[in-house]
Amino acid sequence: MTQPSEEAPGAAAAAWRSRFVSLFDRAPVALAISDAYGLILGANPAFASAWQLQPGKLEGRRLLDILTPTNDRQLRRLDEALRSRRRSRYPVEVSWQVRGAARHGRVTVEPVSDPQDDVPRLLVSLTEEPGAGRSEQPPEDPADGLGPQEARILPLVAAGASGAAIAREVGLTVDGVNYHVTRLCRRLGVPNRPALVARAYVLGLLDPTAWPPRAAAAGPERP
Repeated sequence: MTQPSEEAPGAAAAAWRSRFVSLFDRAPVALAISDAYGLILGANPAFASAWQLQPGKLEGRRLLDILTPTNDRQLRRLDEALRSRRRSRYPVEVSWQVRGAARHGRVTVEPVSDPQDDVPRLLVSLTEEPGAGRSEQPPEDPADGLGPQEARILPLVAAGASGAAIAREVGLTVDGVNYHVTRLCRRLGVPNRPALVARAYVLGLLDPTAWPPRAAAAGPERP
């Protein structure tokens, strides 16, 4: 009587993995898999086509490097859910750039690994808005006030606090802090943190008479 092969379970697992990869690559929905910190582990052709790239060009990049969340409340909800290990689907409105043109859409992020895992994997799907990139909104006025989180983060940046220290102070992840700083740099048209601080003082976003630094009291507050 022939004994069952000891390699059968491993062969079956390899076969299922091959099928999954095939379905993942052929799916018409734009999909990517990342770790809990947003590092892209894999992307299918539909996802990569949103940047007119091959999937391999996105692997190893961070989601927040290629996507800019445009709804702070949704981003905070996702961040809180991941830190508390809640399992659900979380939509976040985003924008991104393709050859200098702005695109807009929504990503849906869902933890997909076993609940016992310390670091879950994230399944990320991307849906582009119809006609995205065809009608551009006017750029934001750089001096148009600060949002609540920006008003907390910018003075800490001006005081020289590290990303980790700022994250602890405002209750965000380091990636969340970096997102807000990057967004401010884009709004103010500057390349780095020192230039951001200098420009913020010139525009009156920071109180020039205060130390430690604090946001200027005057001016409208952004949502």
